[in-house]
Amino acid sequence: MLNVSRLSCTRSVLFCLLATLAGPIAKAQSPALSKQLDRIDFSISGIGQFNGSGSGVPKSGPTDANGNPLTVNLSTGNTLGALITVRYTKSPYLGFEGNYTYARYTETFSPFGSPTSGGATSAGVQTNASEYTLGYVAHTPKLFSLQPFVSGGLGSIAFRPTTYGGQSLREQARAAYYYSLGVDDAFSPHFGFRAQFRQVFFLAPDFGQNYLTILHHTSTFEPGIGFYLRF
Repeated sequence: MLNVSRLSCTRSVLFCLLATLAGPIAKAQSPALSKQLDRIDFSISGIGQFNGSGSGVPKSGPTDANGNPLTVNLSTGNTLGALITVRYTKSPYLGFEGNYTYARYTETFSPFGSPTSGGATSAGVQTNASEYTLGYVAHTPKLFSLQPFVSGGLGSIAFRPTTYGGQSLREQARAAYYYSLGVDDAFSPHFGFRAQFRQVFFLAPDFGQNYLTILHHTSTFEPGIGFYLRF
């Protein structure tokens, strides 16, 4: 049993060594591949999501006892989320990125339906929000050891009401566009720290319900910190 354990351990060590050496060997054998891989980085950041609020009068929405239309107010909770970004930087002023964010928060509508027909005075829709965007990124000259960057692009945000807190509403996607400002601080050629500020613009969701359609253009502010890996 001891010999078997030692053999298994030896194989594991050899596998880890081969996996560690595989990348550099592949890059050494293919300069063209190495050049392309050096242009790619992958980052993970924790972000705060500070969401805007708004109001509007739906065309087919709640009314008071006299049949007059009521203003629907939307208050969106703030939360923490995650941002994943993959970048390809061909030159300092020419790069591209793809972004994915995830966060869960509650959209509170007041009123939620017509009070005269059994609607609630207010109700919260717990939502999983995921951003899928593509953009352009440029890096400006360094400031000491920091590498500033700016980016901007567009895509969509998917709003998915949760099973138990989503008021049985359906999923909805909204077009979105964003900008980002930040800095990278390299600890080594392959690893570094990233801090940034993003703002994402979109039309507030109504989850396909006429009584929630306030047509309010809103945004979310997203400060974030994390790290990046470069191949």
